[in-house]
Amino acid sequence: MSITIHIYYTGNEPGAAAAFAAEMERRGIAERIRQEPGNLQYAYFSPLQDASTVLLIDSWLDQAALDQHHASPMMAEIAALRERYDLHMKVERFVSAEAERGDEQFIRQ
Repeated sequence: MSITIHIYYTGNEPGAAAAFAAEMERRGIAERIRQEPGNLQYAYFSPLQDASTVLLIDSWLDQAALDQHHASPMMAEIAALRERYDLHMKVERFVSAEAERGDEQFIRQ
């Protein structure tokens, strides 16, 4: 069972969320997270219909891996950057299902 979290970052200033994501990459924080045990994906995206928002897709092998990440010193670095860019967050959490989904016929490989 994997866990995927969507975090929508939106700033009060134009470009704040994009600048935050760029700094996470530039400072190597995002790459360090990608190297943590149990991390499956850590990637930023920009919604075409909302230039002021950046979406982070963050996936983990299980809750234990996510808990370990949340307990890491990197969380303080991330929180400081969020504060610096005055970001607001909307969070969605998804847990993978073990059963077959039945939608394979709609997925083009």
